[in-house]
Amino acid sequence: MSSDPAPAADITVDGAGLLCVTLLLKLRSRIEGAEPGTVVHVVATDPAAPLDLPAWCHMTGHHYLGPVPGGDVPAYALRLTGTPQPTRPDAPWHSAEPSR
Repeated sequence: MSSDPAPAADITVDGAGLLCVTLLLKLRSRIEGAEPGTVVHVVATDPAAPLDLPAWCHMTGHHYLGPVPGGDVPAYALRLTGTPQPTRPDAPWHSAEPSR
C-alpha cells in the first residue's frame, strides 16, 4: 500500500452505521457485475472496518487500497479483481469453497 491518495471512486457503498457483516453483504451486492479494475469507496463507521475490509479483500482477491483521506466519515478504497474468490451467500466472511 502506498501513501498516494486513493483513486476516485467508480462506486461508493455507504455502510455508515452498519456492522461489518451487514456492510460486507451490501458491498458484495453493490459490486456484483462490476468490471475488473473498478475502484470502490466503502464508507464504514464500524470500528472493525479497518481490519475487516483488508481481510475480506485478501480472502476474495480484491485489492485493498487503504483509507480515503479527507472525508467527514471514514472511507476505505479497494480495486476489484477480475477473478474474485466467491464467498457464501449468507456469510460473506467465509469462502464458498468447500473445506477439505
